[in-house]
Amino acid sequence: MRITHFGHSCVLLEIDRTRVLFDPGNLSSGFETLTGLDAILITHQHPDHADPARLPALVDANPQAVRYADPQTAAQLNEKRDAGQWSVMAAGEQTRIGALTVRGTGGRHAVIHPDLPVVDNIAYVVDAADRPGAFMHPGDSLYIPFERIDVLALPAAAPWLKLSEPVDYLRAVAPRRAFPIHQAVLSDAGRAIHNARIDEMKPTGTEFSVLESGVPVEL
Repeated sequence: MRITHFGHSCVLLEIDRTRVLFDPGNLSSGFETLTGLDAILITHQHPDHADPARLPALVDANPQAVRYADPQTAAQLNEKRDAGQWSVMAAGEQTRIGALTVRGTGGRHAVIHPDLPVVDNIAYVVDAADRPGAFMHPGDSLYIPFERIDVLALPAAAPWLKLSEPVDYLRAVAPRRAFPIHQAVLSDAGRAIHNARIDEMKPTGTEFSVLESGVPVEL
């Protein structure tokens, strides 16, 4: 499995010659030049996960890529018609993408504040031929899948998070490997402190590592 983190929540997953891009948002960079994608998957509608300015060009550069999003985001993108046609991935649904099976789970964004509406958010679980639960991207949620996850993209900082929550989530999922996402809201100094605390409190058996933006890593 090869992972490239493009900052914040944008992640390129490459397994068995299948290339899947998650959440190309406006706080991420470097994904704009990608070609040869098999799929583009969006967890929810917020622009830091689906950049309305750069998404149309990404779709044009990857016309062969299938496109999935949560129900609300798919409806919004299809109504605008400037980023191609998007299929719905709802909780409990799955699809085959190249050598992989992608499953939708969860369904709702974490609560930011009681005064703000809670939008759809699909967490994606990816199965490889010999690795069920090979990868999980939960978007902006702390949805526990109650199954073995090999590599977890961990939401580690957000307006709706305090440090204890990603720690508890990491302990609940207990993957073999985890790396932090959704940290563009932190300063460089704050990010280092934040990640050090998570690393100190990770569960036994989990390796936690920070990925350098734009650099592919084998996990």
